[in-house]
Amino acid sequence: MSGRARMASAAWAATLMTSCALLPLVEPATWIVQAALLLAVQSGVGAAVRRVPSARWLTVAAQALAALLLLTLAFAREQSFAGLVPGPDTFRHFAGLLEQGGDDIARYAIPAPLDSDGIRLMLVGGVLVIGLLVDTLAVTFRGAAPAGLPLLALYSVAAGLSDGGTDWLWFLVAAAGYLMLLLAEGRERLSQWGRVFGGAPRAPGAGPARALAPVRTGRRIGVVALGVALVVPLGLPAMNGGLLGGAGTGVGSGDGGGGTISAVNPLVSLRDSLNVDENRQVLSVRTESSDISDLYLRIVSLDDFDGTTWKPSKRQITSVPDGAFPTPPGLGPEVERRETRTTISAADWYAQDWLPMPYPPSGVLVSGAWRYEPVGMTLVGDHGQNTRGLTYDVKSLEVRPTAEQLAAAPEPSTAMEREFTELPDSLPAIVSRTAREVTAGATDAYDQAVRLQEYFAVTGGFEYDTQVQVGSGSQAIARFLRDKQGFCVHFSFAMASMARSLGIPARVAVGFAPGSPQADGTVSVGLRDAHAWPELYFEGVGWTRFEPTPNRGSIPSYTVPDSPGTTLPDAARPSEEVSEAPSASASASEGCTAQDKKLDACASESPQAALATDDDGPQWYVRLAWALAVLLVLVIPLCPMLWRVRRRAVRLGAHGRGAADAAARTLAAWQELTDTAWDHGIAPDESQTPRKAAARVVRLGRLDPPAAAAVHRVADAVEQVLYAPRPRPVTGLAEDVHRVAAGLGAAAGRGVRLRARFAPRSAVRVVWAVSARWAALKHRVAHRVASARPAPRGARGRGAES
Repeated sequence: MSGRARMASAAWAATLMTSCALLPLVEPATWIVQAALLLAVQSGVGAAVRRVPSARWLTVAAQALAALLLLTLAFAREQSFAGLVPGPDTFRHFAGLLEQGGDDIARYAIPAPLDSDGIRLMLVGGVLVIGLLVDTLAVTFRGAAPAGLPLLALYSVAAGLSDGGTDWLWFLVAAAGYLMLLLAEGRERLSQWGRVFGGAPRAPGAGPARALAPVRTGRRIGVVALGVALVVPLGLPAMNGGLLGGAGTGVGSGDGGGGTISAVNPLVSLRDSLNVDENRQVLSVRTESSDISDLYLRIVSLDDFDGTTWKPSKRQITSVPDGAFPTPPGLGPEVERRETRTTISAADWYAQDWLPMPYPPSGVLVSGAWRYEPVGMTLVGDHGQNTRGLTYDVKSLEVRPTAEQLAAAPEPSTAMEREFTELPDSLPAIVSRTAREVTAGATDAYDQAVRLQEYFAVTGGFEYDTQVQVGSGSQAIARFLRDKQGFCVHFSFAMASMARSLGIPARVAVGFAPGSPQADGTVSVGLRDAHAWPELYFEGVGWTRFEPTPNRGSIPSYTVPDSPGTTLPDAARPSEEVSEAPSASASASEGCTAQDKKLDACASESPQAALATDDDGPQWYVRLAWALAVLLVLVIPLCPMLWRVRRRAVRLGAHGRGAADAAARTLAAWQELTDTAWDHGIAPDESQTPRKAAARVVRLGRLDPPAAAAVHRVADAVEQVLYAPRPRPVTGLAEDVHRVAAGLGAAAGRGVRLRARFAPRSAVRVVWAVSARWAALKHRVAHRVASARPAPRGARGRGAES
């Protein structure tokens, strides 16, 4: 196999091995087989074109055309001519698939189902594009080192999206592929340069030089590189979130056969529409219920708490049930309930992926592609479906438990308790300690929940403030409990965490609090009605709403004791109407009067403060680590150039000027001249005399007469050093070397000059030097070990007899 063929095979293997990092993102992983076959055809086209003398751009164009034809054959046969030749319909079909793939990437959980043609096209097409770049750089333009950049880009995308624990394995596979590519390039150059890879010449009389094995050298470098790459990231901050962090929703496959809902924070999808000053109407609601104070429109529940924030778990989703929905989890027959109907119309600008509904829904009549998540009893749009301009009917249950029923609720099931009371180890101890202090003396879980609600809403001294920035991270709840300022997200997050610490299953619901009644009998729900509240689970009743946020929503009637001495507000009235007059200690939102509401003068509630605030940003050492990492990434490609600049300065200016230094100065100048010629494509040949080597440099470098004369002057000085009994000092050698370098650059093309400056071939001497020192070190160690080992007894006896 020729050197080019080996390089093409190595480029194919490196791309495919790096593509394996995408395997955890999609199930099943059969796409990798298709990608491997198409990539092999693309590489084969490049190898065939390169066998015919032609311009490099023709090779690249032929491979790009082959990739387009392959993708057309695989994904757009019906939209092309003869099933192979792409046309306008083909490109429109590709655009549609890419758009669908982008939507699916934002929606599907990891691993996403492979039945999405958009995702398959993005995977296979992306691998072909990366493979084309790698093959172009490494094989067509003979630069294996720069080919690592597209490989790094491919791996970075996979690592940014993956949330598994095997990222290190895929890194090793990708790194091995890249090292294989570098080794293949080294073998090709070895076949061209011959004995120059035998290492540095030894001193006279030292015996023949043993050729260094490039394979062993490559392995040594690979082991060191892999070790550094695995150890260094331990000191750098992790990349959390990836390219899709904080965006998107989860959906299932379009055929109604299942799928998952992804674990992302839905408040992020509301961020842009909520964080505005104008209280625009989001939903218009018409309901049969006579009490709108309890008309909460729930979007989704957050039940996965990682210590930083709450988010929805990855859940299996199914088709929307026909007819009545299943009974809500935990709801027993003895609890009073009443079914009511609600008609909801969404604004034509409000594009929410989840469907706002009263909880618990018992039936939905809605048009479009929607999927059902049975645990949270929520509906989520499929393949771009959202609420924009949508009108739908919801049947829901008005569950009316009594305080006695909640207090008498039995212990939840083991599975329910295990899943919905889980807390991370990073949760500050103050959370559970405060929960125990607040609920001291409580007789049951219901009593504990009511005391928590009253602590936040009334007795704890908390202030409702939409402008506060509590921060993010594991200490966010601790700071909120200390500063006692925040809005609904902070209150609901804190109460749910404290409830879980007491063994009460809890989650956080996100949606809208009751809106404002209108003259036509509808209820207007605006941006400022966006809300979050905790839901606690009681066996026999199910998930039950609580309202810890002061001056927001309404206190549930089942949490208000019958005794007249309670400090909780009247449950019949929304809590934001409890105190319309501002007080000295109230925040801006507490002092919002009815007149201010009509004038839209109240502060808007933006959930952004609880999601990703900057007061608790990366520490200085994290920023320093990132800065050093970026600097390292920028400096590494420049290392060969920097080494050559330093080496040139040492050779041409670091020697003494006396007669005793003439030999060292002359040999250093000759070494720099031959390395400069090597950087410009003229490999050194140690079998030739200095005079013949000089003639070769002049001929191959197409030097002009002044530069040619400079080469011969340096060669004459070297011959004097090697053969004259008393070599005389020769001046101007450094200037002659610079003149030769300028002549070589003037005669070479731009690409050769750039290669000589930024990727000099003579930088391989660093590898030789390291390998030689390593071999010498091993030899010394082996010699010392052999010397320290006692001789065998028989050998000592024979020595004594002799």
